[in-house]
Amino acid sequence: MTAENSRSLFVQGLINGLNQGAIYALIALGYTMVYGIIRMINFAHGDFIMIGAYTLFYTIPLMVNAGMPAWMAVIIAIVVCALVGVLVEILAYKPVRKAGSMSALITALAMSIFLENLAMVLFGAKPHNVQAIFSLPTVRIGTVALPLNVLLTIAIGLLIMLVMQFFVKKTNLGKAMRAVPQDKDASTLVGINVDKIITLTFAIGSGLAAVAALMYCATYPRVTNDMGSMMGMKAFIAAVLGGIGVIPGAMLGGILVGLIEIFEKLFAPGWYEAVTYGTLIVILLVKPSGILGKNVGEKV
Repeated sequence: MTAENSRSLFVQGLINGLNQGAIYALIALGYTMVYGIIRMINFAHGDFIMIGAYTLFYTIPLMVNAGMPAWMAVIIAIVVCALVGVLVEILAYKPVRKAGSMSALITALAMSIFLENLAMVLFGAKPHNVQAIFSLPTVRIGTVALPLNVLLTIAIGLLIMLVMQFFVKKTNLGKAMRAVPQDKDASTLVGINVDKIITLTFAIGSGLAAVAALMYCATYPRVTNDMGSMMGMKAFIAAVLGGIGVIPGAMLGGILVGLIEIFEKLFAPGWYEAVTYGTLIVILLVKPSGILGKNVGEKV
């Protein structure tokens, strides 16, 4: 392989890795939102992406037939995912909220399996091909292909991260979200409705999963009932890697996982899973709170 071909392969891998990483980052933001408020790992979050993807599969043709842009189907997907997220929180997570972290973890895993099997019953195990969402061209720079869809995915990821950071840091609701995990009793005393804040957090996190589903289907236009489990796991790694509970950390972790995965597929196929998980182990050994996380002593 010539030096020019190696450079082209590297640049192409960089572009694809940023695209993949932006998708993981959008999913990781949902994990971070929920963990940051109630200190719970919602392992069913990846399956909300599957719900969003199935919603897009059925609503995109309706939008196109109505003469509207295909991407507007994401509005319906956000509403559907937010409603499902709120229902899951109220029906499954709220009853075990005071039962301890282990009960919540088992419930989250059970809910993930339930949603996957429910989707298989409703839609079947056969993959569904999603209609084209964006019709953006691919720009060629030398031997490197630059799909503008990739730039759009990265831009949307960065924009959502900035919006969520502003929301959490500057708005009254965001400040209430930061107060609840510090002290639920004190938050109640100053007039914060803790249950409302937790429900709102699940709605926002689930809505973000619908946006991630849009960007995923724009790159990989196929939906299956088990698509959320692996993506959810990679996004969880990204959230922990960047510092779970830290919004910029979710973005950083997602980009790192995406880059590692793509470059390993290019230069060491068959090893990318091991390298991804190995990177997480190394980071946690060096800095257990993640790259941008802060070590905080736990109250006893």
